Amino acid sequence: MNDFDRESMLEMFIFEMTQLIDQLETTIVQSESEYNIDQINEIFRIMHTIKGSSAMMMYDNIAGVAHSIEDLFFYLREESPKNVDFSRLSDYVLSGADFIKAELGKIQDGEKADTDGTDLMKTITAFLREIKGVPAAPTATSIITPAPPVTISSGQNVYQAKIHFQDGCEMENIRAYTLIHNMQDFATIITHVPEDVIDELTIPLIRKDGFLIEFSSNKDYDYVQMKLSATVYLRELTLETISSAPSLPPVAETDTGTDTDANVAPTAQPAPPVTPQDVAAIEVGHKKTASSAQSMISVNVKKLDDLLNLMGELIISSAMVTQNPELEALQLENFTKESRRLNQIINNLQKTVISMRMVPLSATFYRMHRIVRDMCRQLNKDVELQIVGEETEVDKNIIEHIGDPIMHIIRNSIDHGVEPPEDRKKVGKPAKATVLLEAKNVGGEVYIIIQDDGRGINTEKVLRKAMANGLLFKPESEYTEKEIHQFIFLPGFSTNEQVTAFSGRGVGMDVVTSNLEPCNGSAQIDSVSGEGTTFTLRIPLTLSITEGMSVILAGAQYTLPISNIIKSFKPKPEQLFNDPSGNEMISERGEIFNIVRLHEFFNIQGAITDICEGTLVMIENGDQTICLLVDDLIGQQQAVVKPLPKFLKKVRGLSGCTLLGNGDISLIVDVPGFFDN
Repeated sequence: MNDFDRESMLEMFIFEMTQLIDQLETTIVQSESEYNIDQINEIFRIMHTIKGSSAMMMYDNIAGVAHSIEDLFFYLREESPKNVDFSRLSDYVLSGADFIKAELGKIQDGEKADTDGTDLMKTITAFLREIKGVPAAPTATSIITPAPPVTISSGQNVYQAKIHFQDGCEMENIRAYTLIHNMQDFATIITHVPEDVIDELTIPLIRKDGFLIEFSSNKDYDYVQMKLSATVYLRELTLETISSAPSLPPVAETDTGTDTDANVAPTAQPAPPVTPQDVAAIEVGHKKTASSAQSMISVNVKKLDDLLNLMGELIISSAMVTQNPELEALQLENFTKESRRLNQIINNLQKTVISMRMVPLSATFYRMHRIVRDMCRQLNKDVELQIVGEETEVDKNIIEHIGDPIMHIIRNSIDHGVEPPEDRKKVGKPAKATVLLEAKNVGGEVYIIIQDDGRGINTEKVLRKAMANGLLFKPESEYTEKEIHQFIFLPGFSTNEQVTAFSGRGVGMDVVTSNLEPCNGSAQIDSVSGEGTTFTLRIPLTLSITEGMSVILAGAQYTLPISNIIKSFKPKPEQLFNDPSGNEMISERGEIFNIVRLHEFFNIQGAITDICEGTLVMIENGDQTICLLVDDLIGQQQAVVKPLPKFLKKVRGLSGCTLLGNGDISLIVDVPGFFDN
């Protein structure tokens, strides 16, 4: 396998393993108290896939851990034992998931995935023995006793095989363990030497004397030889058919396999060592034809990024052609007709490209079950995580930025907000707290809401901490509650007096704002003392292309996102009035709205100041609505969003810029900025 093939396979391996581990954790956390048969089958399937893929990529430590968990759930599936400690079962499986995730992290970083998983495998195997009600496995230095008698069904053959692995393949014990498991599909193991193959002390024994297996099977000799010949890193295979069914005698592991001929009946048929050429021939002869039909393919995200960038350039080029100033004085009926058709095709293409990049939030949301579970165990709290709107979709690039903010907010809610069960009972609350994780579409944005029913934020304590840290830039009496709450997102800010495993270092909540900034997102906090806290993350659906309305302000063009516009209209004098605080208001169809002069908001000179001479654009953000005063409307067009220069990024009310058809630049108005206190 060349380096390119290896790299492409590795990328797919990491992607698939990550998806499987996420599914595994979700299933475990949801079924921790008791597992039904569907959940057992799901976990068995996941571990079987992980084992097979890891073995193919030669990550034998991952395959070994997955194998031990697979054996555990195979027994649960087949035997349905009673009185299983499901809490311990969940702990062991999640430990295996953590082990695999850690190894995947090392692989992604270009390091060797060489962490020894033997101890974890032995722990899981011991738990399986406990469920089966059999004594612990003997140590590697003990004398192996014969296995319990195995009934040989009529028509079955009894075989004895000795396997020698290739020199330098390492971890021979795990390879032997994997071989035993793979043989369960076509054979019944009578006994094997060494018996406790997981123990590391068996490695030199297998390396020196080979791995000896006695088993029964209803398959013929050629089939058994073919299956065993497919063993990874096989150096030599000796397969013999035994006419009767004797068990292997007690053998000291220090002398394993030195005199096996005495155990073979006269009719034994020794097989010559199998060469790699033989294996290849056998595999070709038994290969099955697979269906080539595929309804889905995996695409590298970079290719989607390139496609979206080209889409943006196509939109700009189309605008420059159709809106070319040289065409304004010409009567080109066919050109106008075909340009409209071109715009329609580009619009459909844009929707298709964007839809290809959209992914649901479900995977990110369901991972939070594990966070809640682990924190509840360590903090002795009882919290239920409720998930709503997990089918909501966002851009692939955005979803990579929001996992950490959601995790840190949930950790903060459980650590700081949720009270211990006994404290909740004292104030009349249920002992079990609730954390709601919700996503919903609002205009051209996705709102992610994390709400708890805990004690709420101590506003005075936050203000005192901000004063002590020198963070106030105006008199404390002038700060609103929302402004005080925003201090929580500053780097190094923490109200905990003691450092714990989850808080007190001032690290975590600043991750929320730093991760949301690249995707033009924002965060806001609402808290009621004694009732709970709500964090609201506002994130655009996509970062690159949006539908916009071009408006004129003091001779320059600005772009308003269409998704936030309700309507535009020319106001009449009788609709206008001032409230008691002097704010300009307008009455429109029985409702009252604030008026915001866009030129005053941006401190621009030369714009229309008479409201009746200008145009009001009614915009909404969630359940709030205001009217923006602009000079005039130009029309609707697609806007390819470009990032702002650094000196403009901090300007409130701007989210980006776009290139117009005539080559001018139009600033994109950030509608939520008009509603921030």
